[in-house]
Amino acid sequence: MNSNDPIVKLHLDNLRKLIGSSGLFLASSHSVSTGYDKAWLRDNVYEALAFEYVDEWQVVRKTYHTLLDIFDKHIDKINWAATNKPFESWQFIHARYNPDTLEEFWESWGNKQHDAVGAILYKLADFEAKGQSMVRNDNDRQTIQTLIHYICNVEYWHDADSGMWEENEEIHASSIGAVVAGLKKWQQVGGFEINQDAIDRGEQALSDLLPRESANKFVDLAQISLIYPYHIVGDDMARQIVSNLEYHLEKDRGLMRYKFDRYYNKNPDGYSEEAEWCFGLSWLAICHHELGDHARALEYLEKAKKTITPEGQVPELYMSQTDQPNENTPLGWAESMLVVALVKIGKHQARHGKNRIRASKLHA
Repeated sequence: MNSNDPIVKLHLDNLRKLIGSSGLFLASSHSVSTGYDKAWLRDNVYEALAFEYVDEWQVVRKTYHTLLDIFDKHIDKINWAATNKPFESWQFIHARYNPDTLEEFWESWGNKQHDAVGAILYKLADFEAKGQSMVRNDNDRQTIQTLIHYICNVEYWHDADSGMWEENEEIHASSIGAVVAGLKKWQQVGGFEINQDAIDRGEQALSDLLPRESANKFVDLAQISLIYPYHIVGDDMARQIVSNLEYHLEKDRGLMRYKFDRYYNKNPDGYSEEAEWCFGLSWLAICHHELGDHARALEYLEKAKKTITPEGQVPELYMSQTDQPNENTPLGWAESMLVVALVKIGKHQARHGKNRIRASKLHA
């Protein structure tokens, strides 16, 4: 499957409509009233994945160059936090930015999110390893080094953050894993000063937490990132995480983020009717593919396709046990994860089909 495949093209087009003039993706449509007309660091990492997988590198480069420009714009603040221990949430790198001016949004929003910094460090190193460098000049290199110093100086391995869901501050396995993955990837690529002790402490903290996400959450959809894109856990732990997610969190149109999630919970008391997040199904399809279970990957891809609305969009979520999506439709992140699943599994099917044809000719 490539960008010319009709279903891939449809969802790439949905994503293109979310790209601003700066190259940053909005989280959702310009017209939503939910605040999702802003640019999140984390969302941009995941939204750009779709274009990476169809080799539209000009889109990916513009996004990452602007992400580096954001850090450069706020480099004095980051430099301070790289050499002093931040103690207020506003002193940490923020999670959301104006897509045009690149200014921070200052209102309280669980802004302390170490996994977002880890995600960007990981992908920047991953691009280097793939020969698709996003680093334009020495200034970018200095910015990346400052980010590395920053995330080590805040002692991410035992510093509670708001994590992927931007909620209560805890020590999250998904946040620790994102940073460990980023630091280790740069260590493999080379060219930067990496604190080995910071990696060792992160790996130990991650090992101590798993298979839990945090002290208060046994299983959480955020843990799936440890398998993809980070590949930071072994196959046995990856299968345990996938099994836990499927057993505890899977519903018909997506996965709960975690038990008793109150966000768009249909029950007034916040229990039992957690929203169903669509990208969880695409993500499980990707993880099964990564783990070599292609039948299960295809099964989850088909489930993910069923979340597409009649208008051809993937929502953020559906209200529990309904066909009612929330207003954040399309969600850029969900669109992108579906594209990644379609491309990865499509390529496997194409190779597998060719192998079957070759085998049949040999035995003819």
